[in-house]
Amino acid sequence: MDLSIVIALYNERESLPELINWIHAALASLSIRYEVVLIDDGSNDGSWGLIEERAQSDPHVKGIRFRRNYGKSAALYCGFEAAKGDVVITMDADLQDSPDEIPELYRMIRSGNYDLVSGWKKRRHDGIFTKNIPSKLYNATARMVTGVKLHDMNCGLKAYRKEVIKSIEVYGDMHRYIPYLSKTAGFGRIGEKVVQHQARKYGKSKFGLNRFVNGYLDLLTLWFLSKFGKKPMHFFGLIGSLTFLTGFVCSLIIIVNKLIAQSQGLKYRAVTDQPLFYIALVALIVGMQLFLAGFLGELVSRNSSERNKYLIDKRIE
Repeated sequence: MDLSIVIALYNERESLPELINWIHAALASLSIRYEVVLIDDGSNDGSWGLIEERAQSDPHVKGIRFRRNYGKSAALYCGFEAAKGDVVITMDADLQDSPDEIPELYRMIRSGNYDLVSGWKKRRHDGIFTKNIPSKLYNATARMVTGVKLHDMNCGLKAYRKEVIKSIEVYGDMHRYIPYLSKTAGFGRIGEKVVQHQARKYGKSKFGLNRFVNGYLDLLTLWFLSKFGKKPMHFFGLIGSLTFLTGFVCSLIIIVNKLIAQSQGLKYRAVTDQPLFYIALVALIVGMQLFLAGFLGELVSRNSSERNKYLIDKRIE
């Protein structure tokens, strides 16, 4: 199989016939074998019935149905598992991603220059304050934290080499950060292509403003796991040690000051009357707890079944 088009959808019955026909028309000029994998994420508008009907008459159409709505990441994970193409392209089902972009995305991956190519909706047909401005802020933060220089990290229209999607695990809401997941897995040849963005034709968006808050939290989680997931002591142990050392130095200052005052017959405040004593005490306790958290995390990490899971690119025997 040359190409797999993976589409996660939720209540998109109205747009599906037009989308499938548009995909076929866009690929008519390419002499390739392809499949369209539609993942119904628990739709309740009859989307699955339409997919079943279309699959009976169209050999290119494949379908997966969830019993309930699990989210886009879960749908893409199952779609990636089912995909058989050497090149995999993802897109949304709401007709805002143009299938006319597929041939060029396919060519860019086939050229061998890229592991992943992400779309960039340079001109958006969304609300300025509800989508455009929040999206720009989100992408600027994502570029700064991940080091992946993409203008539109969360664009649904992306193309991948088969090895990429078979090597990463998409869960939770991590579909927003597939380029970063790919980079941390060793697939660093990431490109970008300006793509058309269509105004929504049917229905309404399934995502609200809360996705930007959740996206920011997921970004921090992903960054932390990629940096310290297998070496938690490097984070907790370092901070814990510095905190404990701060508390120890403060305690030492209090004791030395008291001893000096006693030796010179000067008046001095009781240790428990000094605010620095309580700061030192808290720092000692917190530092010890952080260090123990890192130690326990290290024990868990070293006993994990994935502690020696590495991706081998090539082998000569």
